[in-house]
Amino acid sequence: MISHATLGVRDLTRAAPFYRAVAAALELHERKPEPDGGPEMLCFLVAGRHVPRLYISTPFDEGAATAGNGTMVALIAPSRAAVDAAHAAALAHGGSCEGPPGPRPHYEPDYYGAYFRDPDGNKLHAVHRDALQAFR
Repeated sequence: MISHATLGVRDLTRAAPFYRAVAAALELHERKPEPDGGPEMLCFLVAGRHVPRLYISTPFDEGAATAGNGTMVALIAPSRAAVDAAHAAALAHGGSCEGPPGPRPHYEPDYYGAYFRDPDGNKLHAVHRDALQAFR
């Protein structure tokens, strides 16, 4: 099971509206992370849960933020409508479409998802499946 995922961005101020809009659509809550001597970051998680967490920050080593080819973070959505809203929020805040919202029965019968990239090229996936609701 995943404790947390961190995505590197070039400019946290520019990335913040994108991630806050997508998180709101997925009913994720922002939490102020504890300072660790590294860069300022955003932290999102499900209300009432300690993990998993999604961190957004500039790279700790102060190098360039690059999107990993083949790397993707999938976020559980509470409903199909939330998948649609997250995809729309992503596109409205500078993201790009990697696969529109819709059923994907070739994965599982109740699988519904959308794929998108943030303005820095990080790939995200919003997914709703009835079986995943236990993880929210």
